[in-house]
Parts: sequence; structure tokens; C-alpha cells
Amino acid sequence: MLRSGLGHDCLAILAGLAVTFSLAPFDAWPLAFVGPTVLYLAVESGTTARALTRFYLFNVAMFGSGVSWIYVSIHVYGGASVVLAGLLVVLFVLAYSLICLPLAWVYARYLRAAVMASVLGFAGLWVLQEWLRSWFLTGFPWLFSGYGLMESPLAGLAPFTGVFGLSLVACLVGVSVLACMRARRWPWLVLPAGVLLLSLAAGFKDMTRLDRSITISLLQGNVDQHLKWLPSSRMPILNHYRSATSDELGRDLIVWPEAALTVFRQSAATVLRDLDAQAAEAGSTLVFGIPDRNAAGGFQNTVVALGQGEGQYIKRRLVPFGEYVPLEGLIRGVIQFFDLPMSRNRPGPSVQAPLTAGALRLSTSICYEVVYPDLVRETVADPDLLVTVSNDTWFGESIGPWQHLQMARMRALENGRAMARATNNGITALIDHRGRIVSTLPRFRQGTLRGELEVRSGHTPFHLFGSYPVLALSCLFIVLAFLLLKKRA
Repeated sequence: MLRSGLGHDCLAILAGLAVTFSLAPFDAWPLAFVGPTVLYLAVESGTTARALTRFYLFNVAMFGSGVSWIYVSIHVYGGASVVLAGLLVVLFVLAYSLICLPLAWVYARYLRAAVMASVLGFAGLWVLQEWLRSWFLTGFPWLFSGYGLMESPLAGLAPFTGVFGLSLVACLVGVSVLACMRARRWPWLVLPAGVLLLSLAAGFKDMTRLDRSITISLLQGNVDQHLKWLPSSRMPILNHYRSATSDELGRDLIVWPEAALTVFRQSAATVLRDLDAQAAEAGSTLVFGIPDRNAAGGFQNTVVALGQGEGQYIKRRLVPFGEYVPLEGLIRGVIQFFDLPMSRNRPGPSVQAPLTAGALRLSTSICYEVVYPDLVRETVADPDLLVTVSNDTWFGESIGPWQHLQMARMRALENGRAMARATNNGITALIDHRGRIVSTLPRFRQGTLRGELEVRSGHTPFHLFGSYPVLALSCLFIVLAFLLLKKRA
């Protein structure tokens, strides 16, 4: 069966599933090598059209299994019926999976003819298609294979290369080993062996220096999403956070989740003044999310710092369909989910002054923004601490929040900075500069997470140069692949 066309189609599907299961919460990290390797095997033969079909099946399997949590958002919290929610998720997966086809065509049409060319070309195009997903149509940078190596000994490469570098290693090592074994060209195994050794060696270097530690409290309100935006819920929510905060005053940093208060900033002036005075008197910085309006009246998702800190951050990268509706004139009102108040948000400016906590500069990201590697890297040139606030209540008990946490951990590792992550109902976490979880709160419970995080100085290579070196290397691999084919001809 594996030698048949149908068998190779099945391999492509299995490869897509392998990528999902290499990621959180499953963390079967060897599958990060298996996914691209099995896909490479699946598309090695057959017509160009059949190879494109297998690339597409791979993406359908990967997205269908990896972003199934979208159904929870649309059905449970968006008010869509089971049938409509299921149909929308299927349509999204089928449509978004098409993004693989242009680069897949380049590989299937030109680069399969020679072993070494196919290895280099496949690895280079693998990374470029992940990068394409990070910005095309504002981007959906989910399910990158490099995240699958977060729990592996190779994770220490991330401060040098970022997540795309780990994706390149996973793909290059896997497919080159397979190609060498099948072609019986054993000297070529020096390539994957060398890549692995360099990756392992990178993990033993700490790129940043410890300056001091600060005390942090993260509040998890566990507010029911169905009730959160009701006018009758405003005061109970505010009273809970004020009461919980009173026990934490005196700590260096106190963080509430995204949109912790459900009243517009202009209407909460008295409350904000009181909180500012209390935090300042206690020597604390209070950071939390609150909705705001711009000069034109458009909604904005913001985070403010009070007390010993100051500043405002406005979310820049909005969630399609969640915070703004593409083709709004056509689909606004189709289901309740597309007509929620927060789906009318407007983005903040691309360059903003950082929030401060005393003398510390905070690199702030709101929810979805933390999944963009270079967006987080560029937010603050020299941050002391990463802070992200989120409301993963939309995902229910699905795998979405675990994937989201894993990507947040990767941002801490890439930039060599500790991260404080406050969410409404989990997963609230303190993360060190190596992307390791220091402590968390149980999901779906009110609580306060207390701990300390290190403030570090110095820069990782990724923070200085971003994803560009790995993208350039991937392009070089593709150029070399074409040169090898030309020489062979």
C-alpha cells in the first residue's frame, strides 16, 4: 500500500498529524523530525499534480487537528450551531491549507530530480512556507514545527535562530538522514550530524546576564466569558480584582489579564486614579488590560501601567474575525460571534513607547501578538521583562491554550528574557529566560500566582537580528538546489 499512490496520500496525512502531536500539550518532540520527513517521502514520486495534492493533504491534516479549538470559540462562545460551527471550521481549514501550494509547486515541479537538491530545496521551502504563514493576510503563525523541539535538547538553539531555525533543523536533519539512507551515500550523514552537534552545543551557552530579581503577582479572575461583558458584571469583576490586589500591594509588579476591566478607560477615570494612588503608595506597579477608544471612536485593546509604572500599550496585531471582521460588509451579523463588541477593534501604532515598572522597561504583548516572533522582538529594543496578558477563555478545555503558552515560552527563550503571563482562566504562568515554566496556576480557578523572575541584560543573537539570517539561509538552500540541478543537467 505504501508503494501505491493511495499509500503516499496516507503518508501525507500522517505527516500532518505528526506535526500537531509534536506540539503542546502532547510534546512528543521526536515527531517534529518525523512530520517533515514523512511528507518528504510522500511527495518524492508521482506527477506534479499528485505531489501538490499530498502537500495539501498534509496541511489539511495539520490544521484540522491542530486548530480544532476554533470550533469551541465559534460554537460555545459565538452562538453558532454545531453544524454551522463545524462547517466554518472545515471551510477555514480547507481554504487556509491552500497557502502551501505555490511553494509546493516549486518543489514538485523542479527540485525532486536529484537527492541533494531535493534535501536542500525541501528544507528551505519548508521554512519559507512557515514564514509565509506568519504574515500573509496579517498572518496565522500557528503550528510551526520548531515549537515541537521546545522540550528537546535542541531548544537552546532558539536564542540564536528563533523558532524558524528550529524548524529548519527539524526538517533538514530528518530529510537528509532519510535521503542518505535510501541513496546509500553514508558520507552525507556528516551534514545532519554536524547540524545536531552545533544545535546541542548552542544549548550550553547563556546569552544574557543576571542583574537582579523582582517579585511578581499575577491575578487570574476566571470570569465566565458568557457573563464578562454584561453591564451587571462590571462591578463584581472590578471588586474582585481590587480585593485580590489589596493583598499583593508592596510587590514589585502586579499583573491582571487582558481586558480585566470591562468598562472603557474614559469611564473608569475615578477607579484608575484610586488604583494608581494605592499602587504608588505601596511601591508597586500595576499592569492590566482595559478597553479604550481612539479619537475617531474606534475600540482599542489596551494595557496600562499605574503606580510606580506608567504608560499605555495599544494592541497592534488584531485577531481576524475575533477583533476585526474581514469583508465586514458581507459577514457582519451572520452569527453572534462576528458581532461582538471586541470584533470592532482598531490597531494601535506600530511604534509605541514601552510601559515602565519603576526603572524597568516592559515589552508588552496582548494575547495573539505573542505568537509573532519578530513582532515581540521589535516591540522594545532593550526590554528588562516580557509581559503578556491574554484571555484564553475563548478556547475552553481545548488544546489551544497549551499551544499558546508554548509559543509564549518560545518568545522568552528567543529573547533571553523572563516573561510574566497573566490570563483570565489559564494558563497563567511565570516563565524564565530559558523558556522554562517557573510556576503556573490551575486552569478554571480564581487565584493569584506569586513568585520571582530574573531581570537580565545583554542580547541574544535572535533579539539583535531576528529571523532574517535563517530566512536568508533557507533562500540560499533553494538557490544551491537549483545550482546542483543545473550542474547535473
